[in-house]
Amino acid sequence: MPADRITPETLRGWPKGKPLLALTAYDYPIGRILDEAGVELIHVGDSLGMVVLGMPDTTGVTMEDMIRATEAVARGRKRAMISADLPAGSYDTAEACVRNSRALMASGADAVKPEGGEESRAQWEALGKAGIPWIGHLGMLPQKVREEGGYKRKGKSPEEVKKLIQEAREMEKAGACAIVLELVDPEASEQITQAVKVPTIGIGAGKGTTGQIRVTHDLLGLTPWFKPGFVKQDLGFAGKIAEMVKGFRKSGSAGLG
Repeated sequence: MPADRITPETLRGWPKGKPLLALTAYDYPIGRILDEAGVELIHVGDSLGMVVLGMPDTTGVTMEDMIRATEAVARGRKRAMISADLPAGSYDTAEACVRNSRALMASGADAVKPEGGEESRAQWEALGKAGIPWIGHLGMLPQKVREEGGYKRKGKSPEEVKKLIQEAREMEKAGACAIVLELVDPEASEQITQAVKVPTIGIGAGKGTTGQIRVTHDLLGLTPWFKPGFVKQDLGFAGKIAEMVKGFRKSGSAGLG
């Protein structure tokens, strides 16, 4: 292991004012590129269901999907920390949570991420007792999108903010090495960040979090049919691929291919 490898302990003690960048990867090439570019946290997200497998949301992703993707990313990593999502249905009980988390750790993850606050307390407390590093996830929960009828912003009322702060503090006590805040009101995100010592990682949650996470495919512009509002610009790779195909067809028709 390289001396500068980022570990769950490194993440847990991350300074508030130090930039923290997290990006997603689901395969060896992207994982290796992100690692060599200096990304601190590579997250193998169940977002692979949407951006890789063409599913309408993340709820159809399986443990087999996550294990294969985690193994691929781990082969390209040297320095970055790797976290992996526990997919929907894989942690309905504390026992299942621990069992499936161990499978992801054996595949190369340094930490796992279940979704949910108080409703998932038994699961994240079981992870702590089992000595499995984990990252919390509060705010909008993609695995609950069908139940909630869409992707809805959280933390807009004083009561909701109070609840999120309390859940974040409880997660910290239970051993979380970081907490993802997804689609949380920016002011609420800043309050949560100030209320805990562990880093917060925002996505669509404003600039007040310790760090940010983005889906790499969104930044590359590989999924132009779905562009989150918080991704202001991308690299337009979908268009570049189309141009490459047209150029290859033209060169082939001219007897050059």
